[in-house]
Amino acid sequence: MQKYTATTGSIQVMVVPEYRPEQSTPDRGQHVWTYHVEIQNDSADNIQLQARFWRIVDAQGRIQEVHGHGVVGERPLIGAGNCFKYTSGCPLDSESGFMSGYYEMELDDGTIFEVTIPTFSLDIPDNGKILN
Repeated sequence: MQKYTATTGSIQVMVVPEYRPEQSTPDRGQHVWTYHVEIQNDSADNIQLQARFWRIVDAQGRIQEVHGHGVVGERPLIGAGNCFKYTSGCPLDSESGFMSGYYEMELDDGTIFEVTIPTFSLDIPDNGKILN
C-alpha cells in the first residue's frame, strides 16, 4: 500500500489509502476506499484537532468539499511527542480520484493553526495509477 506524508512544522500526517472491493459495486459505478491516518505530534506542545477540511476529486473532475468538527466523532487531544490514529472512508462514483485537505489544530493557549493533509490517490490496485 502506498504511504503519503506531509509535515507542517513539527506535526506529521501520514495517510495510507486502501480500496475496499467487498464494499464496492463496480457494475453500478460505486467504489469505496478507506484511509488510515496517523497524526504525529513532534512538537513540545499539546494540540487538539478541532476541525477537518477535505477536497475530494473523482476521475471526472467532480469536486466534493467536506468540512466538519473533529474526526470520526472525536476532537482528539494529541500530547507532545504522541500520535493519534484513525480510519475513515470515502465512496466515489468513479474508479479513481484523490483527496487533500487540512486539519485545524488548537494549542493550549487557544492559538488555531492549519496542518496539511497530504494529497493521496484513490486508485483501484489492479488498474494501476490513473490520476496521481
